[in-house]
Amino acid sequence: MTTPSEMNDFNKQIVEEFRANEGRVGGMFEGKNVLLLTTIGAKSGAERLSPLVYTRDGDRYVVAASMGGAPKNPAWYHNLVANPKVTLEVGTEKFEATATVIADRAERDRLYAGMVAHAEGFADYEKNTSRLIPIVVLER
Repeated sequence: MTTPSEMNDFNKQIVEEFRANEGRVGGMFEGKNVLLLTTIGAKSGAERLSPLVYTRDGDRYVVAASMGGAPKNPAWYHNLVANPKVTLEVGTEKFEATATVIADRAERDRLYAGMVAHAEGFADYEKNTSRLIPIVVLER
């Protein structure tokens, strides 16, 4: 598994704060829903840990592969496309889930609008890139 010492300092701080405070984090994520996503590396086969902002759609957890509006998708996205069985940490709960990339454009747009409503920065991410930012749902 990616240990906090193997992550960049920003993600390391978020993971440590998340685990120390029953899933709550401050700073730029104050008041936002944050989960920890563990994927299996598409190339390495090693576990990789990523803190992500999420919303809910019924029982589904929704995340956006925004990478802050970068021109490419984040590594975690490539990992879950290759290996859709993932582990989530939400609050104090840890459980297995299956990741599905939303292919239907109307559903993707509806779910992305939910991300923007929850964390307005997602609107800027979409403006900063020419790629269509993928939406992924995570289900138990």
